[in-house]
Amino acid sequence: MADAPKRAQAPRPASGAGSLRVGRLTKPHGLKGGVKLEMFTDNPDLRFVPGATFHLQVPEDSEWFGKTIELRELRWFNSMPVGFFAEVPDRTAAESIVRAILWIDEQQVAAGSEENAWYAHELVGLDVVQATDDGGTEKLGTVAEIQHFPAQDLLAVATPTGTVLVPFVEAIVPSVDLEAGIVTMTPPAGLFGEGAIEDGTQNPGAGA
Repeated sequence: MADAPKRAQAPRPASGAGSLRVGRLTKPHGLKGGVKLEMFTDNPDLRFVPGATFHLQVPEDSEWFGKTIELRELRWFNSMPVGFFAEVPDRTAAESIVRAILWIDEQQVAAGSEENAWYAHELVGLDVVQATDDGGTEKLGTVAEIQHFPAQDLLAVATPTGTVLVPFVEAIVPSVDLEAGIVTMTPPAGLFGEGAIEDGTQNPGAGA
């Protein structure tokens, strides 16, 4: 079984209306306004329900800037989620809204928060440590940035020798303690000691 990904919630869109990024519209599907979805949530049955309202993150010159859309129906075609929205009646409208990122508001987040989810700003600045054989901890660095990708997030950890990109999965990052200001890691051998590339950034895939 694959390692369970943890989630770092991305910054809010420019409008400030949304607080949790849950998906992205990728391409039109059919002629009736369907849009294929790339989901950034472990709970699609909770987030993508009929009547759910999404804030749109789009360029300021987009006709969709500052608007919201309401999900009418979610269907699955060959394991691909397709959303049908009240404001997207046909393929022309679907083509105009592709690449928009979907956010839900704070009340929806509070009503059903995802397990193992933190806001990005909560993680940046936390100390990164690993357990030592004598029962103590050793500081590896500090969380400098969260990089968001569809499959998983990466923690960019600033160390004395450069930045190390760490997959934000439970097998490597078993514990986040916001109150203590600590992220505990169990990194693979060499991740924080070898594989530095010329710009000082260490590549977690080096030598693979």
